[in-house]
Amino acid sequence: MKIFAILTIFFSLSVNAETTKKEFFENLKHLCGKTLIGKTVFPADPGHDFAGKKLVMQVASCSDTEIKIPFKVGEDTSRTWIFTLLPEGLLFKHDHRYKDGKPHKLTMYGGMADDNGTPFKQSFPADAQTHQLVPEGKTNVWTVSFDLKKMTFIYYLERHSKPRYKAVFESQE
Repeated sequence: MKIFAILTIFFSLSVNAETTKKEFFENLKHLCGKTLIGKTVFPADPGHDFAGKKLVMQVASCSDTEIKIPFKVGEDTSRTWIFTLLPEGLLFKHDHRYKDGKPHKLTMYGGMADDNGTPFKQSFPADAQTHQLVPEGKTNVWTVSFDLKKMTFIYYLERHSKPRYKAVFESQE
């Protein structure tokens, strides 16, 4: 009887986590067509590649299974964040391209959402593909959160359980 109770609890938590990932995806779709302007808030290092540059994210395309968000850093338009809703969960990838549109050598890194998210916040530990592409990024965890009422979006990266990068975006409308 105890095993049945434990399995029931485990199954309900698993189902709840999957439902939450789908809710996150559906909530993110509410930003489709929106452009948000951001800034780097961590690190405060003026030598960081993104320091002092205008950050622009545009939730450009949304389907039932994929959301693409081109992310511009200054004049650099080489990045797109991709959220894909799969039967096994929610996948977050970083698509990097050269100016000619060809894939960058370091592209499509990211990971699947863990089971601790909410309908407005999900964390994505680095997957095996990321380990191969960026060995030092093996411990990366990307956390994405947003507030539809305030029209804010936060992109946060940890490595070795320590802050590595954070950007905050806001709607200008």
